[in-house]
Amino acid sequence: MTEDEAQAWLRAEYDVSRETRQRLELFIALLRNEMQRQNLISKASADSLWGRHIVDSAQLLRYAPKPEVGKVWLDLGTGAGFPGIVIAILGNYQVQMVESRKRRCEFLNHVIDQTAIDDHALVLADRLENIESFPADVISARAFAPLDRLIALSHRFSTKNTVWLLPKGKNAVRELKGLSPKRQKMFHVEHSLTDPDAGILVGKG
Repeated sequence: MTEDEAQAWLRAEYDVSRETRQRLELFIALLRNEMQRQNLISKASADSLWGRHIVDSAQLLRYAPKPEVGKVWLDLGTGAGFPGIVIAILGNYQVQMVESRKRRCEFLNHVIDQTAIDDHALVLADRLENIESFPADVISARAFAPLDRLIALSHRFSTKNTVWLLPKGKNAVRELKGLSPKRQKMFHVEHSLTDPDAGILVGKG
């Protein structure tokens, strides 16, 4: 997916308003600037931010419940803001982003402030193990931990209706097979729009 294709897909899929597009562009500008101070994304993907990171994050909304006000989206290991910041800009969720690294938390809070999404985006600046449990409508994680450990650490935030959205790249099927039969039944694999060889684990419960 080229950068032009990525932006065209966003416009078509989500009817992106001028204000939303400006927020996404500001986020990208802030990210590029911050990359001079800390390693947020790989240099190889810096020239394809719309495809490799923005659309890669935004596509998760296709499998999420209807974005009603008050629904909680818990993003684990948000890092540079993917998918948490993108979801907060595009979707109508209360997005709570778990990130334990101080400098990345500072960056995320700066982005939240500058893009004016502070009414529905919050950084939980701690390790997940130290965060008090609360029910989440969606749990996402782009590069947090191996699947079995991810579920073990975060399952206390889930309910029978929680939707799990876990991009796992080329390892999606292999990691899914490594779960217990009961856990395997929770998930199915969707193909990523941005990489034909990558998979997204979509689960419920």
